[in-house]
Amino acid sequence: MTLIILNAIILGLETSQSVMASFGRTLAILDHIILAVFVLELTARILVHRWAFFRDPWSVFDFIVVAIALVPATETFSVLRALRVLRVLRLITAIPTLKAVVAGLLASLPGMASIVFLIGLLYYVFAIIAIKLFGADNPELFGTLGRSLYTLFTVMTLEGWTNDVAKPVMENHPWAWIFFITYIVLTTFMVLNLFIGVVVNAMQAEASKAEVVEREAERVMIHEEATPILAEVKRLSARIDELHRAFAGGAKPGG
Repeated sequence: MTLIILNAIILGLETSQSVMASFGRTLAILDHIILAVFVLELTARILVHRWAFFRDPWSVFDFIVVAIALVPATETFSVLRALRVLRVLRLITAIPTLKAVVAGLLASLPGMASIVFLIGLLYYVFAIIAIKLFGADNPELFGTLGRSLYTLFTVMTLEGWTNDVAKPVMENHPWAWIFFITYIVLTTFMVLNLFIGVVVNAMQAEASKAEVVEREAERVMIHEEATPILAEVKRLSARIDELHRAFAGGAKPGG
């Protein structure tokens, strides 16, 4: 984790021309040393786990991130070389809580797909309605389907929609505010809350799975620890029964 954070700092310093002019060679050497450590770590993990290494999604993620950093620094691979900053994302695999958050986000993707489809459907319907209502008087905003979609997207972001969209339209259609407020409530507020609900539910489900796995591990550990104790108790119980029978057989009546 320390090396990953140090590497992130180095990558940030490399964006400064003044720092690179003074310490560029030192930073490059440190970057190569850290990268060599990452390569040795992954090599050791592959040798130990063999093919099981590639069945673990987090291990594959580490492998891809480090492999990108090994791409030669040429014009052809300049984009991939720029992606070497992704090494910083190895912090996700190093911190269990971050892994849990990312796992929850990934688990929420199927539910998000349905919401994205819903918002896309609403987006398309409102775009066509806007063309029919405002296209003739405001062709620069709603003259075509493409312009209407773009305009409604800016409205959905709530960035300057009142001055740039609503007010020009309301000059010819004073009641247009009803259309825009209805659109914003449906697409921005309601759908955003749906997104949040899906993510929260997915994270809770992942947390529940983790708790089940932890409890199962504790149960196995307790069982393993209790097994020899139970065996010893049974052995002592059998010995006591044996002594009791021996004593009862040797005792005389009235003695």
